[in-house]
Amino acid sequence: MLGIIGAARSGQALGRSSGLWTRPFPSNPLGYFQELQLHSRSISRLSLGNAAHHNLRLARTLYVGKLGIQLRIQPDSYGGIWSGLTRPPLAQNRYRSNTFPSRRFLTTDSAGTNSTSPPPSPRRRTFFSRLYTLSKYTLYLSLTSVVGLIVLTSFLFVHDLFTYTSKHVDRVPINPLALHLERGGPKNLPIARVLVDDDEDEEMHRIARDKPRLVVVGGGWGAMGVLQTLHLGDYHVTVVSNETFTTFTPLLPSAAVGTVQVRSLIEPIRKIVARLRGHFLNGKAVDVDFNQRLLEVECIGNGERVYIPYDKLVIAVGSTSSTHGVPGLDHCFQLKTIADAQAIRRRVLDNFEAASLPTTSDEERKRLLSFVVCGGGPTGVETAAEIYDFCQEDIMNYFPKICREEVSIHVIQSREHILNTYSEAISQYAEDKFKRDGVHLITSARVAAVTPEHVIYTAKDADGQMTQYTIPTNFTLWSTGIAMNPFAKRVTDLLPNQVHKKAIEVDAHLRVKGTPKGTVYAVGDAATIETSLVSHFLEFVEEADKNKDGKIDFEEWEVMVDRIKKKIPMAEDHIVQAREIFTMYDTNGDNTLELNELVKLLEDLGNKITSLPATAQVASQQGKYIGKKFNKMARKKEREGQASVSSQDTIDISDEHIGAPFRYFHLGSLAYIGNAAVFDLGKYSFMGGLAAMYAWRSVYWNEQVSMRTRALLMIDWIVRGVWGRDLSRL
Repeated sequence: MLGIIGAARSGQALGRSSGLWTRPFPSNPLGYFQELQLHSRSISRLSLGNAAHHNLRLARTLYVGKLGIQLRIQPDSYGGIWSGLTRPPLAQNRYRSNTFPSRRFLTTDSAGTNSTSPPPSPRRRTFFSRLYTLSKYTLYLSLTSVVGLIVLTSFLFVHDLFTYTSKHVDRVPINPLALHLERGGPKNLPIARVLVDDDEDEEMHRIARDKPRLVVVGGGWGAMGVLQTLHLGDYHVTVVSNETFTTFTPLLPSAAVGTVQVRSLIEPIRKIVARLRGHFLNGKAVDVDFNQRLLEVECIGNGERVYIPYDKLVIAVGSTSSTHGVPGLDHCFQLKTIADAQAIRRRVLDNFEAASLPTTSDEERKRLLSFVVCGGGPTGVETAAEIYDFCQEDIMNYFPKICREEVSIHVIQSREHILNTYSEAISQYAEDKFKRDGVHLITSARVAAVTPEHVIYTAKDADGQMTQYTIPTNFTLWSTGIAMNPFAKRVTDLLPNQVHKKAIEVDAHLRVKGTPKGTVYAVGDAATIETSLVSHFLEFVEEADKNKDGKIDFEEWEVMVDRIKKKIPMAEDHIVQAREIFTMYDTNGDNTLELNELVKLLEDLGNKITSLPATAQVASQQGKYIGKKFNKMARKKEREGQASVSSQDTIDISDEHIGAPFRYFHLGSLAYIGNAAVFDLGKYSFMGGLAAMYAWRSVYWNEQVSMRTRALLMIDWIVRGVWGRDLSRL
């Protein structure tokens, strides 16, 4: 209240000095106020409104005391300023106020009377004050960085202190049979029934003695799916691969131009199989004896051959590129392995270095800077996009400008559109992006021949006639079609009922057709699930024809439909409308299907079923399916009360009793198209620039097999973004 009185007295003094206030300040100060509203502990700054004289500006602002009372001052009928005290409605909020500490502006005059004074105007910050603030925060960030580095260094020091130990290996136990292999088998080769590290510790000795032998051939997506899903201690695991590492193949186009380093895409197989206390043999599978269950392996290095016995064999050797009968493909690059990516990177850098020489002619320079990609699928499109990015972001800055000007990138596609397995919107988006970037798209064309200096292809001209064209080039990538791996080809040659020309035929449980059931499986590009229904004709009829009349009525047809779904799950989408299909093929209208009508029906259904694509996603899902199936087999025997799972008991367990047939769940397809990416998620499509590109990176980063490769991949992307790609040729 003292603040109110002081404010009123100050206002009165100001009014008298300006000649505006005529009435004396009464003994009861509350009579001067018309409205009063109590607020929180603050001081409100109030404007008096429109003034008739500019001198009144000094008296417009009053500072109310610690109680925080809101004043409303207005002229009275006597020409002075009359203020009354009322309590306005809470909803009536007419004034905007600036709040200040309550006692900050309350002063006492010489007579002991409290009064208020206006707040001092804020001081403008000088240059030195701003410099001081900037220096303070700079010092703070510097100290924080130094402390962070000290903490990180200390952590690494402590880690090294406890991990760098002096381990001495003395008296390693080795089974004598591992050093002196017995001979046998069809070719009288050494048989590695015992490996040199089987008895290194008690756990490995127990696994080698009691558990069934599981041999995995290959080190790709299918093999990794099996190894990452298996449980420790259920099987004696041996991996046979001609490479000592597994490769993250979707990012090989990035490695081909140095966007990421090849070391960031590989993980040693020994580290992966060590989790299972398994074994790794650096060799190449060349033959197999299904009766004696012996896998013939050619060792890398010395070339000697040895038999590896197995109880279960998983073939995951992948595929090779198809030639399509085109001559000269030995002059082309492929992109399936780390060695392929390294070879492409060397050739690309060699071409630019040669094109920069003063002795290179203009015609030769154009040939050196012409890059031809045969195939408009994901691999071909991503490689073309990576080469374009390499030219835009690095060649432009560090090579003569004429090199960038004369670069030409050509994509030859046999279909009408690139990325033809994706949605139409994605295909169109990719084509528009390439056209804006100046990438030459040649669709509905076929490569006729490849020479060291040219690519010859045929395409329709403006008149619709097939015309032959030639592109001078010193770089040709072949990325179209797949062919059978040599070992997969050997497997199909040994089995008479294998008729597929590009892969090993397996049933719905991924068991290789023609082999003893439950012993040999195939996954990934090396395998294809059978789609022929006619081959199971007799089996279907025998189970469905209950009355044995040689005809199938509708009730029996429903039984057959259930059997078809279990036998070949991929046919389920084509037999949903069982009644309509039955009526369509019942040509004589007798409500039964005769044998010839049934054969025609099964043939047509089989032709509608499409094989699964040869992608990493399919191989990974199949590998994980096999691993989970094997785990269930081991658990089943444990539930039956057996202390150990013998190899023969595990084999005798039927796959049908363990779980459902394999079903592929498409999670979507994605592709990189040059600082942009596209996602085909089935019903939905997503495409765009940097946002889509970072989403594409996130997906592939998450799919890495280890945290080591994730860290290396993240570092590579940061280095590329800050300092660019490495232009050195190694």
